[in-house]
Amino acid sequence: MKKIVAIAMLFGTLVVNAQEKKEEPKEGWKRGGNISFLFNQSAFNNWLAGGVNNISGTLGINYDFNYAKGDWTWDNKIIASYGLTKIKNEGAKKTDDRFELNSLAGKKASGSWYYSAFFNFKTQMSSTYNEGIQQSHFFSPAYFQFGPGMLWKKSENLKVNFAPATSKLIIVDNQFTAGLPAGASYFGVKPGETTRYELGAAINGYYKINIMENVSVENILNLYSNYLDEAQNVDIDYTVNVVMKINKYLSANLALQAIYDDNAYEGFQTREIFGLGVNYNF
Repeated sequence: MKKIVAIAMLFGTLVVNAQEKKEEPKEGWKRGGNISFLFNQSAFNNWLAGGVNNISGTLGINYDFNYAKGDWTWDNKIIASYGLTKIKNEGAKKTDDRFELNSLAGKKASGSWYYSAFFNFKTQMSSTYNEGIQQSHFFSPAYFQFGPGMLWKKSENLKVNFAPATSKLIIVDNQFTAGLPAGASYFGVKPGETTRYELGAAINGYYKINIMENVSVENILNLYSNYLDEAQNVDIDYTVNVVMKINKYLSANLALQAIYDDNAYEGFQTREIFGLGVNYNF
């Protein structure tokens, strides 16, 4: 629990130091999103220093649909991305694969505080292979989190939700657990089983800011501690999305993500995607 408190305090420091004025939400639905395509390409011809021709692309969507009425607020976000790279004389390989849905409902308690309930769903959209062996596929693994809590919401761009009684369900295909040896696990699921249930504490933070004209930074932090098994091992999922607009349709986009989940991997998983983006806002 010390880790989860320390990281929450770090994120809280960013929140406290934010100089953003409080926004009073307008009633009704507010929808908006962005579709982007990131492109990278390298080509070499008689280049003595060496190099291999390659091309890669990542298609992403970030969509918000939020509702407010009276003392009630309901924020929803869909994040999805899929990327492929093609290296000369090799087959195409997956570089990014993510689908996530977040839903957070709240009823005003006092000031910027709300009684809340949240739901989170994560999975991937296609199969992953390692040396020709299938490691995962759509809905395996799939993660569900849901629970009551308290929401501190200064604006749609600055909020932190505390949920001390969060249920977490991990679902996998039995093809990946049927042959596991005793004592092993697949994303925390035991041999021969298809689900793993956890009960713990979750902290979810969101902070988006324009650091200068045409440059925005979006921070998404998710922390989870399982009361039922090694509560000191806090699951961490932190994403930073930086968009540097060139004009209405072009931008340089940078996405950084770090994940720590000892049920999946003993260490940090990291990804970085940077490229010229073609954007469409809707």
